[in-house]
Amino acid sequence: MADVTMLDDLDIAGKTVLVRVDFNVPMKDGKVTDATRIQRGARTIRELMDKGARVVLLSHFGRPKGQRVPEMSLRPIVEPLRAALGGAEVAFAEDCIGPAAEQVVAGLQPGQVALLENLRFHAEEEKGDEAFAAKLAALGDVYVNDAFSAAHRAHASVSALARLLPSAAGRLMQEELEHLEQALENPARPLMAVVGGAKVSTKLDLLANLVAKVDVLVIGGGMANTFLHAVGQEVGASLCERDMADTARDIMRRAQESGCDVVLPTDVVVAGKLAEGVETKTVSVKEVPGDMMILDLGPASAEHLARRLEDCRALVWNGPLGAFETPPFDAATNHVARKAAEMTASGRLLSVAGGGDTVAALTNAGVLESFSYVSSAGGAFLEWLEGKELPGVAALRAG
Repeated sequence: MADVTMLDDLDIAGKTVLVRVDFNVPMKDGKVTDATRIQRGARTIRELMDKGARVVLLSHFGRPKGQRVPEMSLRPIVEPLRAALGGAEVAFAEDCIGPAAEQVVAGLQPGQVALLENLRFHAEEEKGDEAFAAKLAALGDVYVNDAFSAAHRAHASVSALARLLPSAAGRLMQEELEHLEQALENPARPLMAVVGGAKVSTKLDLLANLVAKVDVLVIGGGMANTFLHAVGQEVGASLCERDMADTARDIMRRAQESGCDVVLPTDVVVAGKLAEGVETKTVSVKEVPGDMMILDLGPASAEHLARRLEDCRALVWNGPLGAFETPPFDAATNHVARKAAEMTASGRLLSVAGGGDTVAALTNAGVLESFSYVSSAGGAFLEWLEGKELPGVAALRAG
């Protein structure tokens, strides 16, 4: 990402640095239940502290819709953040603008950090309000965006603020951009994309962008049923968007024109209902019983994908191949994911994955830490795969 300003490009020593983080973490009864995002964000924060910056953290939490909702305060973040920073003191401001914020920021010494209250307590944040961004900008000298997961939002703290101060990407943002560029913009080839999930209609832009960029497009999950229906196969009682058949055929036509090979299952696992312990059958896609549902790719299809992967040098993965949450319908996803992990470990494959269900599926397969990079950015990751310009990234572009 040569055109995006990075942290190394900024002079930050002795300056007050506003850092946009994403501390929208799982919480129950006022306690953080998963501090992964906080721990990952600590790297940039510690680096800034070590360089003598006064670090001011900006984040959203939940959807308070412009109201001050006590249950959505960022105060419970302070202790897990302190732990992630090795016990460093973390000051907390009861607001993100105005006297409360100004007083806390003014009290910081070089190398100290403060967390400001939930940005979304102000409706102007989600509106991308320039005046609100200016009030945030008045608190600091430099802006660093380390929240790729919020980069698809044109919010005040994401895009407007970046235009008001010298700005750069933080280390998490940098890592995400570098891996995505390596996987999709300038990949080693052949490049395979695995796209799963329930509905074609939710991933039209994604599929349209990928068929022009990848060499092999694997379609799984409920989406595969729609494509099978589009090529004349009966899918029984399976989830299927029959009204999307023309769209599916158009995607396959565009793939053919681009030299992209679309891979659909040849065998599938079916059952009368989605439940653990249910009786299952493996059948050819040409022999799906009318009263049964396709719930996973069959073993022959999964093994075929593993063999196809052997010939690839890069992989982008979004969405499971089957109903992985309910065993045994996680078998195909597990098989292909473990093959990708094995190839990644041996240096033969760059593997990049993202999206909520994808992270859960790779965790279920036991390979989350074995991929080259797994994005937790959700919507931002998807919009990047769709080829869309992300407001938070655009605002960091040099010049």
